Amino acid sequence: MKIVVSLFFCLIYSGIVNAQIPGFFMKEERRKVDIPFYASNNLIIVTVSINGTYPINFLVDTGVRANILFSKNLGDAMDLSYSRKLNLVGADGAASLVAFVSPTNHLDLGPVEGVFQNLLVLEEDFLELEAVIGIPVYGIIGYEFFKYNPVKIDYDKGIISFYEKDAMKWRPPFYKKVPMSIENHKPYITAKVRQQTGPVLNPKLLIDTGANHGLLLNKETSEDIRLPELFIETELGQSLGGELFGFVGRVRDLNISGFHLNDVLTSYPEETPFSYVIKESGRQGSIGAEVLGRMKLIFDYPRERLLIHRGEQFYAAFEYDMSGIEVKKVTNDEHRMYVGQVRDNSPASKAGILAFDEILSINKIPIIIWELSEVIKLFRSEEGKEIELEIRRYEGLDLTKYEDMRFRIVLKKQI
Repeated sequence: MKIVVSLFFCLIYSGIVNAQIPGFFMKEERRKVDIPFYASNNLIIVTVSINGTYPINFLVDTGVRANILFSKNLGDAMDLSYSRKLNLVGADGAASLVAFVSPTNHLDLGPVEGVFQNLLVLEEDFLELEAVIGIPVYGIIGYEFFKYNPVKIDYDKGIISFYEKDAMKWRPPFYKKVPMSIENHKPYITAKVRQQTGPVLNPKLLIDTGANHGLLLNKETSEDIRLPELFIETELGQSLGGELFGFVGRVRDLNISGFHLNDVLTSYPEETPFSYVIKESGRQGSIGAEVLGRMKLIFDYPRERLLIHRGEQFYAAFEYDMSGIEVKKVTNDEHRMYVGQVRDNSPASKAGILAFDEILSINKIPIIIWELSEVIKLFRSEEGKEIELEIRRYEGLDLTKYEDMRFRIVLKKQI
């Protein structure tokens, strides 16, 4: 599952302005402070306390301008105040959503605090990130966290280092500088992409820590962007208008300032009514967490530069799911997982596994022992690996009527 939220929130937040937002700052004057984070498929999750309440999980997302809280029920429990109500229309022109603007909040990340921070509070959590990340996530921190201070993300150590604003006057040893533009509160770089077919590209790419794809290319932005000969059609993510579909294939080489990544998994979303926003931005795609998680990154928004260094997983192969199963977690229940969808002509499809089957055990190990990220990693692990699944299949919506079954699948690469 690819998590695609940036475009939607770019649109809905564009009219929210508050002149009293100074940003995020260290509580004590130091050169840098460290904030630990949890990485789920290289998505960055930190704990945040809003106005002194109990800390909850937030996603750190360079691809989103707003700070977002996913649930108004939670916002009400925190006694948030609201200044505006927004009625939003989805990408399909039919889906609707209500959101509220909560001004001047205090966000506490331990040694770093956000003062006078606006929150966009959704009436309903339509994204349900817990289902695809595996742990509860209640909101997003966006541009405000990065705008004044250099921020280093070390995926290997699980540490965000928040630097004093003048601490990065010189480039650290072994890091390469990549020119980065900040446009509409989002970071962009130019890379070089060698496709399987078609010309070499020099696309303008959004740097998006909140999307778990590797590389994404928007075909509608350039006739030079070509699908590879080998690709699969699949669901790429979730937006207000519903599921986002497209294709997944590979490019031969992604070159970021001399750092080369080979056979990079690449998403090619179908054109949507929101595609005009991408075209107007001048970008041709984005780089997500599957690529970014292989590096050490320093975002320096004030100096408009990205500093990069190879991480421990830089040379690891890019592997896609070989089972055909999109596994999801039952939200608000830490011990249950189910089959979200089954890809056509995949090992799972040929074995007879169906969408909405509940997974009871994997290789005779009860699902209560597994983390969602471990299951995803297993299904990407090794072509030819045999996996036994114990499945519970319900009869319609009646949870008292079901049949337990066992299936054996052999992992097989499709791209």
